[in-house]
Amino acid sequence: MGQVLSSFFEGKGFEVIVVRTSRDAMEAVDHEQFDLAIFDINLVGENGLELLRFFKTNFPRLPVIMLTGMPGSEELVEQALLRGANGFIRKIDPLENLLEMVRSYVPKP
Repeated sequence: MGQVLSSFFEGKGFEVIVVRTSRDAMEAVDHEQFDLAIFDINLVGENGLELLRFFKTNFPRLPVIMLTGMPGSEELVEQALLRGANGFIRKIDPLENLLEMVRSYVPKP
């Protein structure tokens, strides 16, 4: 999914950095300045809600949009929003919906 999003947003003029793990995300945000973070609620072998907690504790002004592809994930989405996620989108939604959400936080390139 990361490559699909990367290609889509780069095609719209955004600069994108793709990481594979929570640890990589934590290291990247320590070394680079970001306008926005997008990651999955259900990371492979990891917990996206824990990564959200790290971001909101250490970078509270950084907007975070969470993705979900799991059917019946309403409870996880609710938890993410309660823990400070700025938005969520389902992987089956059109990418234009995500683009609109991103543009509400990041100036148009």
